[in-house]
Amino acid sequence: MSWLLLILSLPTENATVRMRAWRSIKAWGAASLRDGVYLLPAHPDHVEKLEAVAHDVREAGGVAHVVPTDGPDAHEFPALFDRADDYEALHSDIAELRATLLPESAMEVIRETRKLRKRFTRVSQIDFFPGAARERVDRALQELETDANRVLSPDEPLPVSGTVALLNRADYLGRVWATRRRPWVDRLASAWLIKRFIDPEANFLWLSSPADCPDHALGFDFDGAAFTHVADKVTFETLLASFGLRQVALQRIAELVHYLDVGGHQPPAATGVECVLMGFRESHHNDDQLLLAANQVFDSLYTTYTKGK
Repeated sequence: MSWLLLILSLPTENATVRMRAWRSIKAWGAASLRDGVYLLPAHPDHVEKLEAVAHDVREAGGVAHVVPTDGPDAHEFPALFDRADDYEALHSDIAELRATLLPESAMEVIRETRKLRKRFTRVSQIDFFPGAARERVDRALQELETDANRVLSPDEPLPVSGTVALLNRADYLGRVWATRRRPWVDRLASAWLIKRFIDPEANFLWLSSPADCPDHALGFDFDGAAFTHVADKVTFETLLASFGLRQVALQRIAELVHYLDVGGHQPPAATGVECVLMGFRESHHNDDQLLLAANQVFDSLYTTYTKGK
């Protein structure tokens, strides 16, 4: 592996540029070999970043050089980037948060889990030599996200194994579609998708219990339903795969729905969409009215993503 050295020296009185350079170098996960000498793997984006710092230093009257190196001691460099302590701290915080998981605390646990997920993402971005520690923390986060969502919504479906078969949309027109009452993100988005792209004449039935689903209805987003979580897909993603809906805009909405339903990578719009949908859920006690309101959100997202924004 090739490496980059950033060697810099600044006048002692120029604290602002010194602090700006230090913060940038720290954020990129560089290792410090000694005062004023920093090390990163020679990735193309690292060259650009270090050259930008070097330019800033020179503009301030300092001296800076970005130097490639693969000297005889290079085999020792990977050990300087060991993130084990960061991952261990994260794993400990996950365990502490899990111990607080109760029905009355589930929403707060979900919020705190998202903060831990952001920390994990930041560490992962500067983990240039990932290994078992990262996988262990990622798995612990996924398990906590899943368990917290199931405590919050006890009827949330467990994923089934297997693949999703491609279906003929013509066989699914003018049907009754049934799901659990008081729908949240995955059910709301799935109902929008069904009406908008699969079955324009769909009628929806809101069930007090999945056991109440009539034989003639197509169930979605509960255990045993015709459409539910499959492997790592939430119900919205299962519907996309089932009917071959591959539009980029729908895939972007799927990323958002997946995150809000089971966690994972956070899309930029997720917090805002969750806040709006939560407000609708509090103000609309009739599920048909709630869906009509939510449809406006998903229609707007689809329009925005279709235009590539």
